[in-house]
Amino acid sequence: MFFVISRVKQASYAAQGLQNPENPYHPMTLVVYHTLMSAAVCSVYSKKAFCEFRDETEGKTISRSLWTAEMKAYSRQKATEVPKPPFIFKLTIAGWIGILLVVAFLGLMAYDGMKPPRARLEKTMSMERVPGIGDIYFGHFETYKEKGNPLGVKTGYGWFRIEKVSGEEFYIAKSKEMSQVHRPKEQLSSTDFEPEHLPLKLSEQTGYNLRFQSADGLTEVYIIDKK
Repeated sequence: MFFVISRVKQASYAAQGLQNPENPYHPMTLVVYHTLMSAAVCSVYSKKAFCEFRDETEGKTISRSLWTAEMKAYSRQKATEVPKPPFIFKLTIAGWIGILLVVAFLGLMAYDGMKPPRARLEKTMSMERVPGIGDIYFGHFETYKEKGNPLGVKTGYGWFRIEKVSGEEFYIAKSKEMSQVHRPKEQLSSTDFEPEHLPLKLSEQTGYNLRFQSADGLTEVYIIDKK
């Protein structure tokens, strides 16, 4: 971004009673400035004023290294007396347009972030539907020898298919390829299923998971995705 720095004269004072350190007989003038930075989007004035002494006869600036203690004290005094700049920071029209565009962009990002992605929304809706014959789900099963006793539990991860629905009972077939440890669903077959069907009841259903349980409570199937 391009910008321009300029000096804006605030006031000038005849430095009467002060001796010119370079040419004692040449009168001096104290000039007080503020710095103004102008850019495409904003303008900024410096809060602090700065001063310079000018030799009126030769029309040149006197180096600060030559200033006497009296000159320094006089410049500090006058720097506090000059009017304050009209503003410190001001946006241009382009700056306001830029801010509005940024706010609109951030608002759009926040709005999009609050909306569930289409794929996730579709998955949630499909998981909330009542399971029907032919529906294929991914998850895992747990079969206990004794209810509530984790010893000897048999588990398997893979695909399941609804083969029959009778009242509140869902007859579910396990895939012939079940893994004893969790594996990505893409790595397991979802087309070949066991001929035996497990009669289970739907005990829990949300937009993220399904849970089926046998009447004796020894077998549970946890579903986390639908094909």
